[in-house]
Amino acid sequence: MGNFIKNHKWLVAIGGVILLGTVASAVSEPAPSATSQTSTYQTPTYQVQPTKAPVYQAQPVQSTQLSNDNYYTNVDGNQVHSPAYSNTAPAGASAQCRDGTYSFSQHRSGTCSHHGGVSSWL
Repeated sequence: MGNFIKNHKWLVAIGGVILLGTVASAVSEPAPSATSQTSTYQTPTYQVQPTKAPVYQAQPVQSTQLSNDNYYTNVDGNQVHSPAYSNTAPAGASAQCRDGTYSFSQHRSGTCSHHGGVSSWL
């Protein structure tokens, strides 16, 4: 094929001094013979497939009609929905009172106290 330059590195220690050097020499490649096959390396190619982000659909909110939209502040200072009537047990209800209302109380003490007491804990 032709000539190319090959570098040789050397290291010599003389009297406590270290010398580092490079020697360049011309090297000649042998000509390919008629029987030798030339192989070339093919760099593999990779295809990146785009990914799709998952699609999340909002779940429909079940409409539980509460009879009121009143709130009170409990002993912890949290705003809590006052007991209210509903056709089904609303999300977040902790008990059903004897008068049929649902309580959202965060503590057992005093739950449904003005509604005939607790009928069942949820």
